[in-house]
Order: sequence, then structure tokens, then C-alpha cells
Amino acid sequence: MSRSGQTQNKREKEKKKLKKRKEKELKKQQRKENSNKGASFEDMLVYVDENGNLTETPPDPDKKVEVEADEIEIGVPKKEDREEVDTQRTGKISYFDHSKGYGFILDNDTGEKFFVHISGLIDECEENDTVVYELEKGLKGMNAVQVKKVV
Repeated sequence: MSRSGQTQNKREKEKKKLKKRKEKELKKQQRKENSNKGASFEDMLVYVDENGNLTETPPDPDKKVEVEADEIEIGVPKKEDREEVDTQRTGKISYFDHSKGYGFILDNDTGEKFFVHISGLIDECEENDTVVYELEKGLKGMNAVQVKKVV
């Protein structure tokens, strides 16, 4: 007996290929039938309602809000519009080690302790000195900088 030229595996592959071609052709036909070519311009429009949602119906003109172009602010407010915040604080040096080069300042208003490095000192300071300083964000929290001794 002679074997046929095609094995079972080859026949299965051919069936799968034919099935895929038919499915592809069917999808192509469905796309052609459902395409919007030739649709009117009004059918393609989408509107935005007063809440910012997309709808197919035009918005109600009674709910329209007029906005003046001068009222729209883009970006950071101008410097003269912002309040000036007093950045200088007063406190007392609760601990300072000159050999290690750091210490802590106890704030007079809040009672918080802030780290101060020797590089942040403007005047020579000792423990229990009253100082004026500014705060700066550091790696582990707020640091006191621009530390001046109050005479």
C-alpha cells in the first residue's frame, strides 16, 4: 500500500488556513457594511455638556456660562498678587557642638526643633543664644539656614 502525499498534520494546517481566510473575509465584509463613509457631518459630531462629558445632543444654550478672557489665569499668580510671607523666624540654640559642626534651634513660636549646620551660620553662635533664621527643606526635614545672632 502506498501512502498518500498528505499527512494528517498537513490536512489540519490547511483546514486552519482556510478557516482563517474565511473569517478574515467575513470581517472585511462587516467593516464595509458598517463603515461611516458617506455619513453626514452632523452624525459625526460630538458635543461637550456643561459637566465636560461627551454627548450626541447639543448643549442647552440657557446653561451656557460667559467667561471673560481677562479672568482666566494660566500659570503662577503674579508676585504682587501673592501675600508676602515672613520667612524669618526667631529661636534659641538649644544645642550646638562646634567639634561636630552641627546643632539644633528651638523655635520660639512653635516649639519645634530644627537642625542647623555650621555652614548655615552667619554669626558665631553658642548655646542659649537667641537667633533669627530661615528654614530650608533638607534630606531629613527642615534645616535652619542664614542663622544670625540677635544682639
